[in-house]
Amino acid sequence: MRVHFTVNGRAQTADDVWEGESLLYVLRERLGLPGSKNACEQGECGSCTVRLDGVPVCACLVAAGQAEGRTVDTVEGLAQYAEQREREREHGGEHGGEREGTEAGTEARRSDGTSLDEARRWQARPEEDALAGRSGAALSPVQQAFLDAGAVQCGFCTPGLLVAADDLLEHHPSPTDEDIREALSGNLCRCTGYEKILDAVRLAAARQESGRDSGQGNGRDGRGGRDSGGGRDGGGAAGSRTEEGPR
Repeated sequence: MRVHFTVNGRAQTADDVWEGESLLYVLRERLGLPGSKNACEQGECGSCTVRLDGVPVCACLVAAGQAEGRTVDTVEGLAQYAEQREREREHGGEHGGEREGTEAGTEARRSDGTSLDEARRWQARPEEDALAGRSGAALSPVQQAFLDAGAVQCGFCTPGLLVAADDLLEHHPSPTDEDIREALSGNLCRCTGYEKILDAVRLAAARQESGRDSGQGNGRDGRGGRDSGGGRDGGGAAGSRTEEGPR
């Protein structure tokens, strides 16, 4: 089976796909994008969270064939996704809220997205290096906040948490603690105890709000300069809430 879909803004084709293959397998093994992690393969841990047509899903629960003709955004394209979203907000009004009427924004992302080669070579760099044109890739506001808040330890859960947190802040720019816990309830972490993760989302939200209030755009003011490391069920709702989830 051949699957045609858009990954991080670029049209892609996966050949010889077996009918039972998951979207996660195709992303990692056929397209060479290892950011989405393969952990539970049951939709319980959230480490493989990607956006499918703008909705966070567990890639391990989505059959590859279900992605035919659709748009997938992974953690490798998160910085570009956030940057394009901010451009849309600045030039066309608020991007947040429900996704009705965002076809133009989706097409804009498809036109200048992240290529597979760029994604495979992805290495994080501090924002000052990005502005100076040095090698590597700039960080999204959520990625930088996770670093600055010390929310990354082993890093295995981090890609899914980043995608879930970015989606939360896209639709709820000023979330309450309850909103954050609910949004991340399908993402498990065995290292941090979650408090630093919650701190990171609070920090990203505060910077986003401060940046918009001051006219500085995407909330990158005051961020530190450190390197970065690289969910939910197939229906896009938060994954199963467990005792190990953030409280």
